Amino acid sequence: MAEGRPARKTIRGQVKRVEWITPHMIRVVLGGEGLAGFGAGAFTDHYVKLLFPPHGVTYSGPFDLERIQNELPREQWPTTRTYTVRSWDPETLELAIDFVHHGDSGIAGPWAAAVQPGEEIHFFGPGGGYAPDPEADWHLFVGDESALPAIAASLERLPSGVLAHVLVEVAGPQEEQRLDSPGDTKIVWFHRGDAPVGDALVTAVRELDFPEGTPHAFVHGEAAFVRTLRRHLRAERGIPLSRLSISGYWRVGRDDETWRAVKQDWNRQIEEEEAASLSS
Repeated sequence: MAEGRPARKTIRGQVKRVEWITPHMIRVVLGGEGLAGFGAGAFTDHYVKLLFPPHGVTYSGPFDLERIQNELPREQWPTTRTYTVRSWDPETLELAIDFVHHGDSGIAGPWAAAVQPGEEIHFFGPGGGYAPDPEADWHLFVGDESALPAIAASLERLPSGVLAHVLVEVAGPQEEQRLDSPGDTKIVWFHRGDAPVGDALVTAVRELDFPEGTPHAFVHGEAAFVRTLRRHLRAERGIPLSRLSISGYWRVGRDDETWRAVKQDWNRQIEEEEAASLSS
C-alpha cells in the first residue's frame, strides 16, 4: 500500500441465507454486527465492492486488507467485484445482493451458488448516486440482468401513481421476476435468446412513444447498447444529462478489472462525441 494513503475500511458480512430467484439469479442475504452503521438508503443504485480471495488462498487471523497487501504478493490479494444493493434493512441488519449465475464462469456467480450460511465476505461501500426524482412527470427504466436489482429497488421507491416505462432484457422467460411498485408501471420483458445483448432494448426505446412532461431516466447494462441509447436520448430525444442516470455496468469480452481500466477513457470518448454531435 502506498505510503501515506489511508487504509480503506472493509465491512464484514455473514451469509444468512441464499435464495434462487430465477434459474440464473441468486440472492445472497448478508447480516451480522459487522453491518452496523452500513450507510445505504439514500439511493436506489447503491453498490458494494465485494472482495474475493483467489482460489485456494486463505488469510490468517482477522481479515486485514492493508496487511494482506503489505505482506503478500499481488496474486494473493483479493479480487474486487462490484454489485448493486438489492435491499438494505438497517433494523435487522440484512443486506441483499443479487448475482447473475452463468455456471462455473466468473468469480462472484460461482461463489453465490456455493456459499453456505455462516460464511463471511468482506466488502467496501456503499457507493451510489441515483434515486427516482419524486418531481418527475414520468420515469424510464432500461436495462439487462445486471441492472435489474437497481431497477427493482427504484420501482419500489416511486411515488404512488407516477408513470414509469420499464424495459428489461433477460435471457428467456424463465428469468422474469415479479417487480412491485406503487407507481403506474408499464413493464415489458424482452427475451434475448441468441441475439446480441441490448439489441431489443435499443429498438424498444427508439419506438417508444414518450409521454409529455419532464422524464427521469435510468439506463444501465452492457456498455455497447448503453452507448447507443445515450446518443439517442441526448441527441434525438433532447433529454439533458441532469435527467439521465446512464452508464455501462459491464462490457462483452471484458472482466471487471479490464473494463474498469478503460471505462474512464470510454466515457470521455462518448462525452466528446456527444458534444460534437449536439453542437453541429
